[in-house]
Amino acid sequence: MENCDVIIGGGGMVGAALGCALGDLGFRVAVVEAREPVGSWPAETVDARTSALTRASENILRNLGVWDRMMAMRVSPYRAMHVWDAAGFGEIHFDSAEIGEPDLGHIVENRVIQKALWDRLGEITTVERICPAKVAALDLAGEPPTLTLEVTDHDRSESRPGGRSNPDGGPAASAARSITASLVVAADGVQSALRTLAGLGTRGWAYDQHAVVAIVRPARHHRDTAWQRFLPTGPIALLPIDDGRCSLVWSTSPEHAVALQGMLDDEFCRAVTGATQARLGDILDTGPRAIFPLRLQHAENYVEPGLALVGDAAHAIHPLAGQGVNLGLLDAATLADVLDQARLRGRPLGAMATLRRYERARKGANLAMMGAMDVFKRLFSNDNPALSVARNLGLKATDLAVPVKHAIMRRALGVSGERPSLAIRRG
Repeated sequence: MENCDVIIGGGGMVGAALGCALGDLGFRVAVVEAREPVGSWPAETVDARTSALTRASENILRNLGVWDRMMAMRVSPYRAMHVWDAAGFGEIHFDSAEIGEPDLGHIVENRVIQKALWDRLGEITTVERICPAKVAALDLAGEPPTLTLEVTDHDRSESRPGGRSNPDGGPAASAARSITASLVVAADGVQSALRTLAGLGTRGWAYDQHAVVAIVRPARHHRDTAWQRFLPTGPIALLPIDDGRCSLVWSTSPEHAVALQGMLDDEFCRAVTGATQARLGDILDTGPRAIFPLRLQHAENYVEPGLALVGDAAHAIHPLAGQGVNLGLLDAATLADVLDQARLRGRPLGAMATLRRYERARKGANLAMMGAMDVFKRLFSNDNPALSVARNLGLKATDLAVPVKHAIMRRALGVSGERPSLAIRRG
């Protein structure tokens, strides 16, 4: 497929979801991914990289035909969420039963989402997966735009049907390949090569926090509840996994994060137990730990002629509310709607008149969420006495204001407000 309708640079969760959405609509799509596709893993293992999927994201994945595949691997619903402040009396409890919903979302390993979407891509006849491949050049001045790739050709390459193994058994060879399309979509992450090649700038800043992630086992069952405590150095969250374990996300100072990663397992478990006030009893064991620097970043423009940004290529957000992948999936679903409508009306897919509709729909919503999370981070991640009193009063008041609390739950679930068509469950 040297000529197609849309090239998607990045086959992660957001890029693969967009590829499935456009492929289901009959677009000719090439999905370019630098890393090897996700393989299999032992069923008893849980990956430390997880996402908290909203109902809107669940609907998107259901409508793309991958939710059942994910459930066959592992998805873990959480039906309640309990939040409290380390420096005061403020606590708030959210329960899905109060708004007539079966849950508040699902905790899902990133690899589960990626594998289900990648496998689905391989079943859509109008989609070509090009992997592993790196972006070498981008020409948006031509008509149509052209993407030049460095494609690895070896026995696991999926760059074309019947990809051949290296007959010598030596290092895999690379070859240049050029593809043209009406539209190139950058879904290649926060360090997007496509965004850089297009010269699109970003604004933002690094937070004074790193996230430490791990899978831990508490002494008491989590009761399908997400537990989050705000410490002066950042929030710590225990997110429920269906076998009783929890996905830990601890945002803290870079120095403390490094110290946590270097601890012996027993010492680390004691640190987590203390930081969570043993709400689930002692932490009995832990899996491997990883550290990720945190930052806020937003592209100044989401689009230019022939190019659109989605997911982390367009925006990076603090993980305290777990909204990163949910915003990205809404980007993908919205762009699919916009391109489908443009095709029906005979409009060019890569024209600014088309792409600005996507930018208008998503940029404001993403900025609002990013701004809210930044305010929460600054409000809760400090030890200012006046702010401590204010936020504790706010938590207590919100917990008592039932209509407000219910509205927050519905909004966070993605079951209210304007939504793209894929985010509304069908049937």
